[in-house]
Amino acid sequence: MEPQRQSTKTELPLSLGRFHISEEYGFLLPNPLKELPDHYRPWMEIANKLPHLIETHQLRGHVNKMPLLNCQFLKGHREQRLAHLVLSVITMGYVWQEGEARPAEVLPRNLALPLVEVSRTLGLPPILVHADLVLANWARRNLAGPLEIRNLEVIISFPGGESFRGFVLVTALVEKAAAPGIQALVQAVNAISQRSQDALLHALQQLRLSIEAMTTALGQMHDYVDPDIFYAVIRIFLSGWKDNPAVPAGLVYEGVSEEPLQYTGGSAAQSTVLHALDEFLGVRHSKESADFLCGMRDYMPPSHKAFIEEIRTAPALREHVLSSGGRQLLAAYNQCVEALAGLRSYHITMVTRYLITAAAKVRSRKPSPLPGSPQALEERGTGGTAVLRFLKSVRDTTLEAILQPSG
Repeated sequence: MEPQRQSTKTELPLSLGRFHISEEYGFLLPNPLKELPDHYRPWMEIANKLPHLIETHQLRGHVNKMPLLNCQFLKGHREQRLAHLVLSVITMGYVWQEGEARPAEVLPRNLALPLVEVSRTLGLPPILVHADLVLANWARRNLAGPLEIRNLEVIISFPGGESFRGFVLVTALVEKAAAPGIQALVQAVNAISQRSQDALLHALQQLRLSIEAMTTALGQMHDYVDPDIFYAVIRIFLSGWKDNPAVPAGLVYEGVSEEPLQYTGGSAAQSTVLHALDEFLGVRHSKESADFLCGMRDYMPPSHKAFIEEIRTAPALREHVLSSGGRQLLAAYNQCVEALAGLRSYHITMVTRYLITAAAKVRSRKPSPLPGSPQALEERGTGGTAVLRFLKSVRDTTLEAILQPSG
């Protein structure tokens, strides 16, 4: 028997607006800004030339001459989000400009202080996160045009050209495909509270379709991202300084802390969508996986993290399905779980191609590393986990949530 989850709060209808989640865009920031106020031009000038400055090994020199600016002239959430994107992308470039063999160990105060300042305002860590790289890093080319990859561009780039653009925008389109599912999830929570079986059944059917659409959107990665470029060029700029053998102590944020600080790199595990689906469907992961995923919630905007918590404390779907005894409802629930497991299986296929196979190709072309030289992060995700083992564990525990008909 599973423990009963009791809701302790007054039952008000759940709504997305309370959590700064868009009905149209889901967790994507609607229409992110592309420019900061003129006061921050030194930041934007570096960010807009970032691929060139990294490739020509000039970024650290430019950052070291950058004026120290505080964040007092940033007005509103969208300017703060763009500032966090800009400063965290510059930070990743600064640390990894010379590759894994020679990472920077100190972030200069003129970058560290404003990054930490805007991070505290937003409730985000001072490192590049999914909420920056994907959720706030997209723009329409034609404002009246569709949200399709040919009509989208990234705002700030790393090296990697079209493959980097494809990686960010395909991931953004996966988030967009999740938007109807997030709406359906809210409708389902409200339907349980209102004991409306028809509304719940419809919501679960819509949720399954949305999860399947996320899997289809993810498939575009094969069309737009070259595995060799992702592995050799892009991957390192998403790597953090926690559980990373290239920077075992972490990174000193000058003027912030004399001790090195450790933060995990960007990861799909920082996407609020998957956490919300797990909580809603009652998927329970192994302690090791659950602990890692729980830690990733601190890398999300606080309002999105609060949404996950709201779903966690809402009346439990699994118990409702079991107690209702309805075969239609049980089938609809199982189809959602199977769709989520299918998405996770497809993600495993993707990671195998873009990380494991690409790493093996690099190894086959290189002589063995010299003793004492830094080892590549080959089979570790940018979040620092042993990626395939983690993803398979999470997929398998998702499948375990499937309910068997009673009787």
